[in-house]
Amino acid sequence: MNIQRWIGRKEVNWQRLDSLLKKLETKGLKSLRAGEIRELASLYRSVAADLARARTQKAGQTLTQSLQSLTTRAYTQIYQGSRRQEWQAVVDFYLWGFPSVVQKTFIYIFIATALFLFSALVAWWYAWQDPGFLTLIVPDQLISQVRDEGKLWMGSIVGIEPLASTNIMINNISVSFGAVTGGISAGLYTAYLMVFNGLLIGAIGTLVGQNNLAYPFWAFVFPHGALELPAIFFAGGAGFVIAKAILFPGQYRRWDALKLSGSLAVKLVFGIIPLLVIAGIIEGFFSPNPMVPDEIKYLTGLSLFILLVMYCRRNPSRKLKGR
Repeated sequence: MNIQRWIGRKEVNWQRLDSLLKKLETKGLKSLRAGEIRELASLYRSVAADLARARTQKAGQTLTQSLQSLTTRAYTQIYQGSRRQEWQAVVDFYLWGFPSVVQKTFIYIFIATALFLFSALVAWWYAWQDPGFLTLIVPDQLISQVRDEGKLWMGSIVGIEPLASTNIMINNISVSFGAVTGGISAGLYTAYLMVFNGLLIGAIGTLVGQNNLAYPFWAFVFPHGALELPAIFFAGGAGFVIAKAILFPGQYRRWDALKLSGSLAVKLVFGIIPLLVIAGIIEGFFSPNPMVPDEIKYLTGLSLFILLVMYCRRNPSRKLKGR
């Protein structure tokens, strides 16, 4: 191989790659047009092949080191830039994408919330009218502890906060995933979970109210419930989105409708996981803490709920205007 002739043919590509890399390194990815990004990737592959050939043909240490440096710079920008883009996409989703999905699926989330609240109201009504109703829903041990001992059960968390918090997260995520996948049953299992959990919270609320423990009980529930319950409603909404695609595919074939709806449901799932993790930490470490006054717990729960509502009402168009 004539080294000088080979260098003369390839040097234009090397200089072009160096020029693109300098532009990328100083001004960032947004400075490159779509065609330049494709050219950069193509030149990187070409120069990597040239580096291998230079080593094989013993083209000289200076040239080899120069090509090695060029290849390393290109690799760093292409692959680390890709990772930066992936992380940016995650950040953008949680800043703007998730609120947008919540707004698009609001009617389904509303249905899940309404089922829960209506069931809670039914349980509250029947439990006040017929004390025996409680035994159909609430475990006997819990009823006995509240009625006979006059105390709540949350104190058992104190002292084992890390374990309790982890178990709470796992349980809440399990319930939420059950609500989402319940959409495959045409929404029947999703509806069951919303109704059952509503009946349970309504019955327990009546139990503690009858035994003058409502104030400390709701002080325990408010801080983590401000995030946990909406997350479960979002999961229920995701389940109903899937159910709608199965029952009413509209102009799409059922499978295509399911793929479109499944994409929305998955985005809701990604959004609720951080909510459930944060709620689990609060429920394990903050909510049962006897050193925190109940008034602070109520205020914390109210503040978290207001912040969540404000977050979900974010307008994605503001992001576009800012660019």
